[in-house]
Amino acid sequence: MTQPPHVRGPLAAMYAGLALTVLAAIAMYVDRGTTHLLADHIRAGYPNYPQARVDSAVTTYLIVLSVVGALGVLAWLTTALAVQAGKQWARPAATVMFILGTSVGLAGLLTKDTSGATGLPPQLGWAGMVPCLAGVVAIALLWRRPRLT
Repeated sequence: MTQPPHVRGPLAAMYAGLALTVLAAIAMYVDRGTTHLLADHIRAGYPNYPQARVDSAVTTYLIVLSVVGALGVLAWLTTALAVQAGKQWARPAATVMFILGTSVGLAGLLTKDTSGATGLPPQLGWAGMVPCLAGVVAIALLWRRPRLT
């Protein structure tokens, strides 16, 4: 089914945000298997931690951020389906989800732990913010008035 032009843009941005959210969630697992940015960041902040405790902290982050990613996927899908169905509550719901998602992303990027450093290394914190770019585009397109022809 072909979507009206005023819906195609927001939906494209929402599905891009969905893909970016999945990629951001996967980035944590790729890091664990390759670069170990998170483990090195925790080790630098807590040099006295034994390796088992660093591994435990990394696992905790993976669990928490996986749940956040799953909730993000659910939010993208719910709002995209609402927009596609033409629900009246789609724009305010998408706006609230954007605010919540951006707040969670900023918390991951900026919140400092007891070591004085941010909980996440900057690269992973910024990876969590990337889906918000699609969110701001989707919100801007959703609230733009459709052109009358």
